[in-house]
Amino acid sequence: MKKSKFSESQIVGILKEVELGAKVGETCRKHGISEPTYYKWKTQYSGMTVSHLSQLRELQDENAKLKRMYADLALMHHALKDVVDRKL
Repeated sequence: MKKSKFSESQIVGILKEVELGAKVGETCRKHGISEPTYYKWKTQYSGMTVSHLSQLRELQDENAKLKRMYADLALMHHALKDVVDRKL
């Protein structure tokens, strides 16, 4: 997936700008984005603040780390189980 040229905090700022009364079309032209992109961002980031986004990113990173740990342990468990089954 292509990485956005806007950071999450910039995206939240653009969304807040429209919430404060700016028109969507003018805001999109000002920042160089298309209206479908604006509405996609709105569905993903609506109601979030920068602190919420950083907390969400931390939780996603921790979740990915825990999934990797589980995968490693499950692989080790299956390998040990195979060794025990062969000895019996």
